[in-house]
Amino acid sequence: MSKQPMKDRGEAAAAAYLERIGIAVVERRWSCEVGKIDVIAWDGDTLVIVDVVTRKASRQSEQWAATPAKARRVKRLVKAYVQHADLKESTPWRYDRIDLLVISDDRALLRHHRDALSTTE
Repeated sequence: MSKQPMKDRGEAAAAAYLERIGIAVVERRWSCEVGKIDVIAWDGDTLVIVDVVTRKASRQSEQWAATPAKARRVKRLVKAYVQHADLKESTPWRYDRIDLLVISDDRALLRHHRDALSTTE
C-alpha cells in the first residue's frame, strides 16, 4: 500500500473511531497558511484538534513526545481555525493524537492519546 492511500485510510479509521466513542467529527484535512489539521471534532463543548499518524508495522516506531515547539504550532492552528469557523476565542479545546500501526491491509492497532499536549504546559 502506498503512503497516501494508507494515510487516507488511517484518517478515515481514526474519524470512525472518534464517532464510535461519541466525539463528533466536523472536518477532515482542514488547512490554512499556518498548516493543516487531520481531523477537527467536538467532544461535548470542547473543540478537539486531532493529529493522525499512520505507520506500517514493519517500520521502526519512533518515540513521540509533545514538545514546546509542537504546542506553539498547534496553538497557532487552533487560533486560525477558531477565526475561520467564527468561534469564540474562549472556546475550550484540546489536542489529541491518534497513532495507527498497520498490521495488514485490513488490520491496524489504534492508540488514542487524549490531551497530548498537557505535558508541555
